[in-house]
Amino acid sequence: MPTRARLEEFIAAVEGGDHAGAIERFYTEDASMQENAAPPRVGRDVLVAHEKAVLSRMSRVDSKCVSSVVEGDRVAIHWNFVLTEKSGKVRRFDEVALQEWRGDRVFRERFFYDPATIGG
Repeated sequence: MPTRARLEEFIAAVEGGDHAGAIERFYTEDASMQENAAPPRVGRDVLVAHEKAVLSRMSRVDSKCVSSVVEGDRVAIHWNFVLTEKSGKVRRFDEVALQEWRGDRVFRERFFYDPATIGG
């Protein structure tokens, strides 16, 4: 189960812009991520590659943790993201991430957001 300090390290990495590095350091090798009701992506290498692909289309990503809760092995994080594409288009993301941790690493994560609100 994660400590509050471990979760704060993870949040700091994401807020600091090290999204792919956070996955490498804070997720299990067999971790999964799921966007709303889409099929999950599985495997840390797959998750890192996906994150890098998304980031390669951006000129800037601002990430802010609004709030977080740790309850045993379960974590909830409310995120606000502002993604600026290389074209200049800005997308705003208001998301809740529900995580299941195994020890001090994320094993499973599911994101909840309204895709219709992602816009410029």
